[in-house]
Amino acid sequence: MVNLSVCLSGVPLKNPVIPASGTFGFGYEFAAWYDLNCLGAISCKGTTEQPRFGNPTPRIAECVGGMLNSVGLQNPGVEAVIQGELPRLRQVYHGPVIANVSGFSVEEYARTCQQLNDHADLLEVNISCPNVHEGGMSFGTSPEAAAAVTHAVKAVTTKPVYLKLTPNVTDITAIAKACADAGADGISLINTLLGMRIDTRRRRPILANQMGGLSGPAVFPVAVRMVWQVYEAVKLPIIGMGGVSTAADVVELMLAGATAVQVGAANLVEPCACRSIIDTLPAQLEALGVKDINELIGGAHHG
Repeated sequence: MVNLSVCLSGVPLKNPVIPASGTFGFGYEFAAWYDLNCLGAISCKGTTEQPRFGNPTPRIAECVGGMLNSVGLQNPGVEAVIQGELPRLRQVYHGPVIANVSGFSVEEYARTCQQLNDHADLLEVNISCPNVHEGGMSFGTSPEAAAAVTHAVKAVTTKPVYLKLTPNVTDITAIAKACADAGADGISLINTLLGMRIDTRRRRPILANQMGGLSGPAVFPVAVRMVWQVYEAVKLPIIGMGGVSTAADVVELMLAGATAVQVGAANLVEPCACRSIIDTLPAQLEALGVKDINELIGGAHHG
Protein backbone atom coordinates (compact mmCIF):
# COMPACT_ATOMS: atom_id res chain seq x y z
CA MET A 1 0.00 0.00 0.00
CA VAL A 2 1.45 3.35 -1.07
CA ASN A 3 0.94 6.40 1.16
CA LEU A 4 -0.26 9.32 -0.98
CA SER A 5 -1.08 11.77 1.82
CA VAL A 6 0.85 15.02 2.19
CA CYS A 7 0.53 18.09 4.41
CA LEU A 8 0.52 21.79 3.50
CA SER A 9 1.26 23.99 6.54
CA GLY A 10 -0.79 21.80 8.86
CA VAL A 11 -3.56 21.15 6.32
CA PRO A 12 -3.70 17.39 5.56
CA LEU A 13 -4.36 16.26 1.96
CA LYS A 14 -5.22 12.65 1.11
CA ASN A 15 -3.04 13.04 -2.01
CA PRO A 16 -1.04 15.88 -3.59
CA VAL A 17 -3.32 16.44 -6.62
CA ILE A 18 -5.25 19.74 -6.72
CA PRO A 19 -7.23 21.25 -9.60
CA ALA A 20 -5.67 24.65 -10.33
CA SER A 21 -7.51 27.92 -9.90
CA GLY A 22 -9.26 29.16 -13.02
CA THR A 23 -9.52 25.73 -14.62
CA PHE A 24 -12.07 24.11 -12.31
CA GLY A 25 -14.57 26.87 -11.57
CA PHE A 26 -15.61 26.71 -7.93
CA GLY A 27 -15.39 22.93 -8.10
CA TYR A 28 -19.03 21.90 -7.78
CA GLU A 29 -19.46 22.22 -11.58
CA PHE A 30 -17.25 19.13 -11.96
CA ALA A 31 -19.28 17.02 -9.51
CA ALA A 32 -21.36 15.83 -12.47
CA TRP A 33 -18.25 14.11 -13.86
CA TYR A 34 -16.89 12.35 -10.77
CA ASP A 35 -16.80 12.29 -6.97
CA LEU A 36 -14.69 15.32 -6.06
CA ASN A 37 -13.74 13.76 -2.72
CA CYS A 38 -10.96 11.82 -4.43
CA LEU A 39 -9.05 15.13 -4.78
CA GLY A 40 -6.31 16.28 -2.42
CA ALA A 41 -7.78 19.80 -2.32
CA ILE A 42 -9.51 22.25 -4.66
CA SER A 43 -8.13 25.68 -5.58
CA CYS A 44 -11.19 27.78 -6.40
CA LYS A 45 -11.58 30.30 -9.19
CA GLY A 46 -9.69 33.55 -8.59
CA THR A 47 -11.77 35.91 -6.44
CA THR A 48 -11.61 39.69 -6.23
CA GLU A 49 -13.28 42.12 -3.86
CA GLN A 50 -15.72 43.40 -6.49
CA PRO A 51 -17.46 41.42 -9.27
CA ARG A 52 -15.52 41.36 -12.55
CA PHE A 53 -16.91 40.68 -16.01
CA GLY A 54 -13.43 39.97 -17.35
CA ASN A 55 -11.77 40.91 -20.60
CA PRO A 56 -13.51 41.29 -23.99
CA THR A 57 -13.70 38.25 -26.27
CA PRO A 58 -12.06 36.42 -27.89
CA ARG A 59 -10.01 35.58 -24.82
CA ILE A 60 -8.87 32.03 -25.53
CA ALA A 61 -6.42 31.00 -28.26
CA GLU A 62 -5.04 27.53 -28.89
CA CYS A 63 -1.41 26.80 -29.71
CA VAL A 64 0.89 23.81 -30.04
CA GLY A 65 1.41 22.28 -26.59
CA GLY A 66 -1.04 24.50 -24.79
CA MET A 67 -3.35 27.49 -24.87
CA LEU A 68 -3.42 31.22 -24.24
CA ASN A 69 -6.02 32.79 -22.00
CA SER A 70 -6.89 36.38 -21.27
CA VAL A 71 -10.06 35.81 -19.24
CA GLY A 72 -9.35 38.74 -16.94
CA LEU A 73 -10.31 37.32 -13.54
CA GLN A 74 -14.04 37.03 -14.28
CA ASN A 75 -15.78 36.25 -10.98
CA PRO A 76 -18.87 37.32 -9.02
CA GLY A 77 -16.92 39.07 -6.22
CA VAL A 78 -16.03 37.89 -2.73
CA GLU A 79 -19.49 38.40 -1.16
CA ALA A 80 -21.19 36.21 -3.78
CA VAL A 81 -18.40 33.62 -3.48
CA ILE A 82 -18.88 33.37 0.30
CA GLN A 83 -22.67 33.33 0.18
CA GLY A 84 -23.21 31.19 -2.93
CA GLU A 85 -20.24 29.48 -4.53
CA LEU A 86 -18.44 28.04 -1.49
CA PRO A 87 -21.61 26.67 0.17
CA ARG A 88 -22.48 24.89 -3.10
CA LEU A 89 -18.99 23.40 -3.18
CA ARG A 90 -19.23 22.23 0.45
CA GLN A 91 -22.39 20.28 -0.42
CA VAL A 92 -20.49 17.97 -2.76
CA TYR A 93 -16.91 18.18 -1.49
CA HIS A 94 -15.62 17.70 2.05
CA GLY A 95 -11.86 18.13 1.63
CA PRO A 96 -9.59 21.18 1.95
CA VAL A 97 -10.65 24.30 0.05
CA ILE A 98 -8.05 26.76 -1.20
CA ALA A 99 -9.34 30.28 -1.85
CA ASN A 100 -7.44 31.97 -4.67
CA VAL A 101 -7.40 35.76 -4.20
CA SER A 102 -6.54 38.53 -6.64
CA GLY A 103 -6.37 42.27 -6.07
CA PHE A 104 -5.30 45.56 -7.56
CA SER A 105 -3.93 47.20 -4.42
CA VAL A 106 -2.34 45.94 -1.20
CA GLU A 107 -5.40 47.05 0.75
CA GLU A 108 -7.77 45.16 -1.57
CA TYR A 109 -5.80 41.92 -1.15
CA ALA A 110 -5.97 42.30 2.62
CA ARG A 111 -9.71 43.06 2.72
CA THR A 112 -10.61 40.11 0.46
CA CYS A 113 -8.41 37.66 2.35
CA GLN A 114 -9.85 38.81 5.66
CA GLN A 115 -13.38 38.13 4.38
CA LEU A 116 -12.39 34.64 3.18
CA ASN A 117 -10.51 33.68 6.35
CA ASP A 118 -13.40 31.72 7.89
CA HIS A 119 -14.44 30.09 4.61
CA ALA A 120 -11.24 28.43 3.35
CA ASP A 121 -8.55 26.12 4.70
CA LEU A 122 -5.72 27.89 2.90
CA LEU A 123 -5.32 31.18 1.02
CA GLU A 124 -3.52 31.28 -2.32
CA VAL A 125 -2.69 34.90 -3.10
CA ASN A 126 -2.21 35.55 -6.80
CA ILE A 127 0.32 38.38 -7.13
CA SER A 128 0.37 38.27 -10.92
CA CYS A 129 -2.24 41.06 -11.02
CA PRO A 130 -1.43 44.58 -12.25
CA ASN A 131 -0.77 47.04 -9.41
CA VAL A 132 -2.99 49.99 -10.30
CA HIS A 133 -1.05 52.29 -7.98
CA GLU A 134 2.25 51.51 -9.70
CA GLY A 135 1.32 51.93 -13.36
CA GLY A 136 0.02 48.42 -13.96
CA MET A 137 3.14 46.34 -13.28
CA SER A 138 2.42 43.02 -11.61
CA PHE A 139 2.91 42.82 -7.83
CA GLY A 140 4.83 39.61 -8.47
CA THR A 141 7.55 41.29 -10.53
CA SER A 142 8.83 43.37 -7.59
CA PRO A 143 10.23 41.85 -4.36
CA GLU A 144 9.07 44.92 -2.44
CA ALA A 145 5.50 44.74 -3.76
CA ALA A 146 5.35 40.97 -3.22
CA ALA A 147 6.52 41.44 0.37
CA ALA A 148 3.99 44.23 0.98
CA VAL A 149 1.07 42.03 -0.10
CA THR A 150 2.37 39.09 1.97
CA HIS A 151 2.75 41.21 5.09
CA ALA A 152 -0.69 42.81 4.71
CA VAL A 153 -2.48 39.49 4.21
CA LYS A 154 -0.67 37.73 7.06
CA ALA A 155 -1.81 40.53 9.39
CA VAL A 156 -5.51 39.83 8.79
CA THR A 157 -5.78 36.04 8.48
CA THR A 158 -5.20 32.99 10.65
CA LYS A 159 -5.04 30.57 7.70
CA PRO A 160 -1.86 29.52 5.86
CA VAL A 161 -0.95 32.03 3.14
CA TYR A 162 0.66 30.82 -0.09
CA LEU A 163 1.87 33.39 -2.62
CA LYS A 164 1.27 32.43 -6.24
CA LEU A 165 4.19 33.76 -8.27
CA THR A 166 4.40 34.91 -11.86
CA PRO A 167 7.16 33.32 -13.99
CA ASN A 168 7.49 36.55 -16.01
CA VAL A 169 10.53 37.71 -14.03
CA THR A 170 14.29 37.55 -14.38
CA ASP A 171 14.95 35.97 -10.96
CA ILE A 172 12.12 33.97 -9.36
CA THR A 173 14.17 33.34 -6.20
CA ALA A 174 14.32 37.04 -5.30
CA ILE A 175 10.51 37.20 -5.28
CA ALA A 176 10.19 33.96 -3.31
CA LYS A 177 12.72 35.12 -0.69
CA ALA A 178 10.88 38.44 -0.29
CA CYS A 179 7.61 36.57 0.35
CA ALA A 180 9.31 34.20 2.80
CA ASP A 181 10.91 37.07 4.72
CA ALA A 182 7.50 38.80 4.93
CA GLY A 183 5.95 35.74 6.58
CA ALA A 184 4.53 33.61 3.76
CA ASP A 185 3.62 30.07 4.77
CA GLY A 186 4.27 28.66 1.30
CA ILE A 187 4.75 29.37 -2.39
CA SER A 188 2.61 28.40 -5.40
CA LEU A 189 4.27 28.45 -8.82
CA ILE A 190 4.14 28.91 -11.70
CA ASN A 191 1.41 31.11 -13.07
CA THR A 192 1.14 31.48 -16.84
CA LEU A 193 3.84 32.78 -19.16
CA LEU A 194 3.02 35.81 -21.29
CA GLY A 195 2.34 34.86 -24.91
CA MET A 196 0.63 35.96 -28.11
CA ARG A 197 -0.90 34.58 -31.31
CA ILE A 198 -1.68 36.47 -34.53
CA ASP A 199 -4.49 35.72 -36.97
CA THR A 200 -2.61 35.68 -40.27
CA ARG A 201 -5.77 36.31 -42.35
CA ARG A 202 -6.89 39.30 -40.33
CA ARG A 203 -3.32 40.37 -39.56
CA ARG A 204 -4.38 41.10 -36.02
CA PRO A 205 -3.76 39.47 -32.62
CA ILE A 206 -6.25 36.64 -31.97
CA LEU A 207 -6.91 37.75 -28.39
CA ALA A 208 -8.90 40.97 -27.93
CA ASN A 209 -6.43 41.83 -25.16
CA GLN A 210 -3.54 41.09 -27.59
CA MET A 211 -1.50 39.11 -25.05
CA GLY A 212 -2.49 36.27 -22.72
CA GLY A 213 -1.16 33.63 -20.37
CA LEU A 214 0.38 30.50 -21.88
CA SER A 215 -0.45 27.26 -20.06
CA GLY A 216 -0.36 23.57 -20.90
CA PRO A 217 2.40 20.98 -21.46
CA ALA A 218 4.65 23.54 -23.22
CA VAL A 219 5.36 25.33 -19.93
CA PHE A 220 6.11 22.21 -17.84
CA PRO A 221 9.93 22.40 -18.12
CA VAL A 222 9.79 26.04 -16.97
CA ALA A 223 7.68 24.99 -13.98
CA VAL A 224 10.17 22.24 -13.06
CA ARG A 225 13.05 24.70 -13.29
CA MET A 226 11.36 27.36 -11.14
CA VAL A 227 10.14 24.92 -8.49
CA TRP A 228 13.71 23.58 -8.31
CA GLN A 229 15.15 27.08 -7.86
CA VAL A 230 12.63 28.15 -5.22
CA TYR A 231 13.10 24.90 -3.27
CA GLU A 232 16.81 25.72 -3.08
CA ALA A 233 16.16 29.36 -2.14
CA VAL A 234 13.54 29.14 0.64
CA LYS A 235 12.53 26.62 3.28
CA LEU A 236 8.81 26.75 2.60
CA PRO A 237 6.40 24.17 1.17
CA ILE A 238 5.74 24.61 -2.54
CA ILE A 239 2.62 23.91 -4.58
CA GLY A 240 3.96 23.25 -8.07
CA MET A 241 1.98 23.71 -11.28
CA GLY A 242 2.37 24.41 -14.97
CA GLY A 243 1.56 21.91 -17.69
CA VAL A 244 0.96 18.92 -15.39
CA SER A 245 -1.08 16.27 -17.20
CA THR A 246 0.15 12.85 -15.98
CA ALA A 247 1.13 11.03 -12.79
CA ALA A 248 4.72 11.06 -14.07
CA ASP A 249 4.55 14.88 -14.18
CA VAL A 250 3.43 14.90 -10.54
CA VAL A 251 6.43 12.75 -9.56
CA GLU A 252 8.84 14.97 -11.50
CA LEU A 253 7.55 18.21 -9.99
CA MET A 254 7.69 16.73 -6.49
CA LEU A 255 11.28 15.58 -7.04
CA ALA A 256 12.03 19.20 -8.02
CA GLY A 257 10.67 20.31 -4.64
CA ALA A 258 6.87 20.50 -4.68
CA THR A 259 4.85 19.14 -1.75
CA ALA A 260 1.60 19.25 -3.74
CA VAL A 261 0.83 19.72 -7.42
CA GLN A 262 -1.93 21.59 -9.22
CA VAL A 263 -3.41 20.47 -12.54
CA GLY A 264 -4.68 23.28 -14.75
CA ALA A 265 -5.15 23.27 -18.52
CA ALA A 266 -5.50 19.46 -18.55
CA ASN A 267 -8.94 19.87 -16.89
CA LEU A 268 -10.11 21.88 -19.90
CA VAL A 269 -9.02 19.10 -22.27
CA GLU A 270 -10.29 16.20 -20.15
CA PRO A 271 -12.70 17.00 -17.27
CA CYS A 272 -11.62 13.84 -15.42
CA ALA A 273 -7.88 14.58 -15.71
CA CYS A 274 -7.29 14.95 -11.96
CA ARG A 275 -9.09 11.70 -11.15
CA SER A 276 -7.08 9.86 -13.81
CA ILE A 277 -3.81 11.19 -12.40
CA ILE A 278 -4.80 10.14 -8.86
CA ASP A 279 -5.85 6.68 -10.09
CA THR A 280 -2.52 6.08 -11.86
CA LEU A 281 -0.27 7.60 -9.18
CA PRO A 282 0.06 4.48 -6.95
CA ALA A 283 1.30 2.31 -9.84
CA GLN A 284 3.73 5.06 -10.84
CA LEU A 285 5.17 5.13 -7.31
CA GLU A 286 5.31 1.34 -6.99
CA ALA A 287 7.27 1.15 -10.24
CA LEU A 288 9.80 3.55 -8.69
CA GLY A 289 9.94 1.62 -5.41
CA VAL A 290 8.35 4.47 -3.47
CA LYS A 291 6.14 3.51 -0.50
CA ASP A 292 5.54 7.04 0.84
CA ILE A 293 5.04 9.90 -1.61
CA ASN A 294 6.68 12.32 0.84
CA GLU A 295 10.01 10.65 -0.02
CA LEU A 296 9.79 12.39 -3.38
CA ILE A 297 9.65 15.98 -2.11
CA GLY A 298 12.91 17.61 -3.20
CA GLY A 299 14.35 14.15 -3.84
CA ALA A 300 16.30 15.22 -6.93
CA HIS A 301 18.32 17.70 -4.85
CA HIS A 302 19.92 15.08 -2.63
CA GLY A 303 22.72 13.67 -4.72
